Amino acid sequence: MEGVDLNGKVEAGAVEELGGPTNPMVSPLLTDLYQFTMAYAYWKAGKHLDRAVFDLFFRKNPFGGEYTVFGGLEECIRLIANFKLKDEEISYLRSVMPTCEDGFFDYLREIDCSNVEVYAISEGSVVFPKVPLMRIEGPVAVVQLLETPFVNLVNYASLVTTNAARHRFVAGKSKTLLEFGLRRAQGPDGGISASRYCYMGGFDATSNVAAGKLFGIPLRGTHSHAFVSSFMGLDEITDKALRSQDGSRTCEDFVGLVQSWLHKLQLADSLSGFFGETNQSELAAFISYALALPHNFLALVDTYDVMRSGVPNFCAVALALNDLGYKASGIRLDSGDLAYLSIQARKFFCMVEKEFGAPGFGKMLVTASNDLNEETIDALNKQGHEVDAFGIGTYLVTCYAQAALGCVFKLVEINNQPRIKLSEDITKVSIPRKKRCFRLYGKEGYALVDIMIGEDEIPPKVGERILCRNPFNESKRAYVAPQRVEELLKCYWPGDSHKPREVLPSLSEMRDLCMQHLDQMRPDHMRRLNPTPYKVSVSAKLYDFIHFLWLSEAPVGELL
Repeated sequence: MEGVDLNGKVEAGAVEELGGPTNPMVSPLLTDLYQFTMAYAYWKAGKHLDRAVFDLFFRKNPFGGEYTVFGGLEECIRLIANFKLKDEEISYLRSVMPTCEDGFFDYLREIDCSNVEVYAISEGSVVFPKVPLMRIEGPVAVVQLLETPFVNLVNYASLVTTNAARHRFVAGKSKTLLEFGLRRAQGPDGGISASRYCYMGGFDATSNVAAGKLFGIPLRGTHSHAFVSSFMGLDEITDKALRSQDGSRTCEDFVGLVQSWLHKLQLADSLSGFFGETNQSELAAFISYALALPHNFLALVDTYDVMRSGVPNFCAVALALNDLGYKASGIRLDSGDLAYLSIQARKFFCMVEKEFGAPGFGKMLVTASNDLNEETIDALNKQGHEVDAFGIGTYLVTCYAQAALGCVFKLVEINNQPRIKLSEDITKVSIPRKKRCFRLYGKEGYALVDIMIGEDEIPPKVGERILCRNPFNESKRAYVAPQRVEELLKCYWPGDSHKPREVLPSLSEMRDLCMQHLDQMRPDHMRRLNPTPYKVSVSAKLYDFIHFLWLSEAPVGELL
């Protein structure tokens, strides 16, 4: 790529055009009114050009876990790359801020993000509380206008990516995960975002066609119960011909071929007692679907009775397709005891393979859906099951177990002066000043600790002991001699500083990074129940500075 060096950075001075955010509603007006009122107050006081540094971070991991996956960075960069208030937006602001001076609106008309710098952790990374996901530097009034949209773009993206990663972890690497949440998502944007970030968090495919087109996510889907119940009988099938997979011949009566296979199944000694007469309208639906899509026949088998009708009917159609060189994909279970039914279906498939010498039939794909979530998949694993793929919707995309991540955007420095936000709640005390952040790895390759240091400090080095301190607990400290050191914050938007910047990776590259980072976490940090907290620390020098500034800013009480 022209203007990109061997390290994947856009070279200084190179121009890379970035389109706007995916959702056109993401604009400079997608913010809270108080951002504009503060911008006016900054402008009125002559402070609007003061150079400010803000950290975007979160305070607590979601879902009772001890890790989070960072999402939403690309959308933030696309916003600032195209940040410009239009004339009609200025006119609207005049109408809602009628007492503001004309000069302020002239100022708004001229601003963009050419004087803003953004440093961020790579999207798809595993991240932890208090560590800045993004550091935003620039004129205080402009950066203040970015607060609400940045928090909005990162909050849900990180939450649903984390939810997806947790489902991937509990399902295991060998299972296929399908995101089926569009119809239950919070509106179109929720549906599109969920499909995108669930894929980044480890899902394999989505049912969402629009997301497939926008982001190149693989699509998967079968049919609904309505399709099955819409058929009344075999006489509805008028075109019964099906050409073989290699095109060498045509079966003129595919319906008759399926019926002959169903009869063989009924007479097979090994299958005796499994089923009798199957539902013929269901069989008609399966045959019709196979005639339309012989290369991808996957049937929903629980409309009437899974083992007495759905599975035998599916097998009859699958064996007929096999005669013509096609390979059926499998079945989907959407109700009932999924563990038991998947095991019974697998037994049936294996018996069919043995009885009729159909290679690979016993390995037919079994997909399960029906309001699945992290807990139900974990329960299925403990019971034992034969499910190969999970279709997950409502609990995944709505993040039913936790409504929001709780990202915050805090001023940590202005005009080179560190600032701190104090609170009686220790979790809400911010970590002041511009910082560099590093991840330290141990000899087994697992991440040990994240450490924040002042920008002017010497960074950690491989093999050299460094004291890591809990920022707010004096007794919690430890020396670490890292075997590998990774700097977390990278320049993704240099503004007019002429620094090289990171290339925005593709969605599949973000997904790969997410899977890689999850593999680098110790298993005890990842487990569902009582996970070990991951350590987030500061250097000894930054620790001392935090507490010095804290004492300097906190009012001294007086006893009367």
